[in-house]
Amino acid sequence: MIKNPAEATFRHKIDIQIRFNDVDTFGHINNNVYFAYYDLGKEKYLNDVLTSEFHKRPIVPVVANINADFFLPIFYGTQVQVETSVVSIGTKSFTLLQQAVDKEEGTVFCQCKSVMVCFHTETQTPVEIPEDYKIAIEAYERGE
Repeated sequence: MIKNPAEATFRHKIDIQIRFNDVDTFGHINNNVYFAYYDLGKEKYLNDVLTSEFHKRPIVPVVANINADFFLPIFYGTQVQVETSVVSIGTKSFTLLQQAVDKEEGTVFCQCKSVMVCFHTETQTPVEIPEDYKIAIEAYERGE
């Protein structure tokens, strides 16, 4: 399952509440804050797709790599939504593509890719993605 990021379907969305302290001296959302927004999107996606109990299992997805491309600033008062999609699944990792968008106009402010590695909390080592995780993610991304 590999999608061209430009063709990603963002089925999963979460509204973001911009806080006053998210704004920097230039009047827009500080670029470091975006990662907190993306974390909210990741957590909600994993809770919704893998079930809210996924974090109690001995194998959990953790961030191995994250990067973002900033296109336009977000200003305080903008209705922002984080959209999330899994664009590839490997043996031990999967890649999330996320974007921060204007909820009303659909303008993309920023796009973020996160490589999530499945990690065994007891052995402290990367492990293969559990089959039920793969099945759940693939079904969700197909719209099932």
